[in-house]
Amino acid sequence: LNYNEDGHRQRTVNWVDATGGTNAAFDFTTKGILQEALGRNELWRLVDAQGRPPGFVGMWPSRAITFIDNHDTGSTLNHWPFPNNHLQEGYAYILTHPGTPCVFYDHLYQEGGMRECILDLLAVRKRHGLDCRAKVQVRKAAADVYAATINDKIAVKIGRGDWSPNSARIDAPGGKQWVRACNGKDWACWEIGN
Repeated sequence: LNYNEDGHRQRTVNWVDATGGTNAAFDFTTKGILQEALGRNELWRLVDAQGRPPGFVGMWPSRAITFIDNHDTGSTLNHWPFPNNHLQEGYAYILTHPGTPCVFYDHLYQEGGMRECILDLLAVRKRHGLDCRAKVQVRKAAADVYAATINDKIAVKIGRGDWSPNSARIDAPGGKQWVRACNGKDWACWEIGN
């Protein structure tokens, strides 16, 4: 997998553009980059040269359907499965970022806290009105940690590395503090406290 996957995501842009911009597309570029970045501990891959998310979602977020797995890539067919030990981190990424996230049914009913992780992250997304056009500001992208703020309302960290919006001295709007909204193995999500 190359660092620069602009050619792949540009083909998706071209396809959506050919529909007059009326269709959305599954963001296979984000899936591929995200699962390789997590599986190889290369979270620096999660930002492109312009500071955007590196998949199709970074170019045309309102038309990107982000996902971790589907009936072809995971489940019984298992053609290109997301690393099972990084599923929570993957959902922390797609459920806090722009695009239209698609939760895989199998993951929602999987053992090991996946349901709670997904529902907690969906609640944060809903509570803060994150939508397909949410604004991402990547705060850190190193081998062992990726961190971003979204719409200046939430912050997310994935990876084993240490990071929080408070330790990074990111001002919360209105002079408020960042408080942890939810977390799991190697990921955390913060929101603005009251």
